[in-house]
Amino acid sequence: MKYAVYLIKSEKDNGFYTGISDNLRRRIKEHNSGKLKITSFRKPFELVWYKFYDNAVEARNHEKWLKKKSKEYKNKLAEIGVNDMLE
Repeated sequence: MKYAVYLIKSEKDNGFYTGISDNLRRRIKEHNSGKLKITSFRKPFELVWYKFYDNAVEARNHEKWLKKKSKEYKNKLAEIGVNDMLE
């Protein structure tokens, strides 16, 4: 199983949310449908960056690290962008 650390950007307030999921497509749909209380008031979101890991521990560590980064750092990741096709 692969785990994705992802960065989404709110189109409403231009803020970022960092998360982890074993099903990235489903998770982004959940964010945009309002199913997730933590982000429902900030939707819609755009997936701006992600990275896959083979194990949950590495993914969780990267997620924690990324959550502490500045908005400027996250903007740079967003500039890098995402691949057209998810793994």
